[in-house]
Amino acid sequence: MNVIVTGAKGFIGKNLVTALKRMENVAVLEYGKDTPANSLEDGIVEADVVYHLAGVNRPEHIQDYATVNTGLTRRICEILCEQKRTPTIVLASSTQAALDNPYGLSKRGAEEAVFRFGDETGARPFVYRLPGVFGKWCRPNYNSVVATFCHNIARDLPITISDPNKEIGLVYIDDVVQSFTAILSGHAPIRASRYCIVEPTSKIKLGPLADILRGFRRSRETQILPDMNDRFLRCLYATYISYLPKDDYGYALAQMIDARGELAEILKSPHIGQIFVSRTRPGITRGNHYHDTKVEKFIVINGNAIVRFRHILESDIIEYPVSGHEFRVVDIPPGYTHAIENVGETDLFVLFWANEVFDPQRPDAIFEKVME
Repeated sequence: MNVIVTGAKGFIGKNLVTALKRMENVAVLEYGKDTPANSLEDGIVEADVVYHLAGVNRPEHIQDYATVNTGLTRRICEILCEQKRTPTIVLASSTQAALDNPYGLSKRGAEEAVFRFGDETGARPFVYRLPGVFGKWCRPNYNSVVATFCHNIARDLPITISDPNKEIGLVYIDDVVQSFTAILSGHAPIRASRYCIVEPTSKIKLGPLADILRGFRRSRETQILPDMNDRFLRCLYATYISYLPKDDYGYALAQMIDARGELAEILKSPHIGQIFVSRTRPGITRGNHYHDTKVEKFIVINGNAIVRFRHILESDIIEYPVSGHEFRVVDIPPGYTHAIENVGETDLFVLFWANEVFDPQRPDAIFEKVME
């Protein structure tokens, strides 16, 4: 199957082309503003599917709206008519096509050209009126508020919010790409009237959006993440991470240091609990406490240890030898005092998970030795 993508170097185009190139039996021709004009005609003549994504929304001259957004679309349809070709056309339009400003009018003109081509030739047009699309590789400080906020907040740069209560509609780039590529497999997209839509969509006000992204930035210090069961937040977090400066992917954790070794918190969330890691010197024992409600999981990453348990109302001691050579998880039930001893000759590294975030006002950790 031959496919041509106009606007291939743009935000949606780069993500779409990447996905198309992973598909079997799909040959992709990329057309961008720097591509020779004759390659557009050659590619369209051979195409089974035309993904028309090219457009402008901040041109140098106002007439460029009509020249590019409407004019290029009409030219594509003219070439196809001249060559008596009726490929599937997928047009990326915008919800702003409903507005009577220069940009909206130019996008509406492009839609009408594609619909007219379908009516006259019997070709299958798929016209998407997309809300704000967000995700990796979108150009910041251009036309995407999410990209601009992510880029600036990740660099501790100021952002401008004229109205924090202004609500915007958003759709994630992977959902757009999935809907576009599903057409190749014969799956009809969801429609609202004659327009195709991508689901799910989300609505959020600018103030809360900025607050969420600032929270992502602070999470490196607080280790606190929002509810990742919320898909929109998961997608927004992935987007934010994609805008980190290339020299800022790594960061140090705050360490609690004493004679036993070091301990550092990695992640905390009221929805998943807490993950932390420790390094313990040879011969040292950590723990000797129990929990009323909290439960934990231990896994030794490197070294050799013994985890010991004792029911606080009983005297029998249970021992679990554990080693970094095996990925073995040990569950810590409530009501059992427990301790982990480094019985090796090197530092012991242990990864811990607790089902709740540590609260210093209610620590739920009562000191009691496992062995007298």
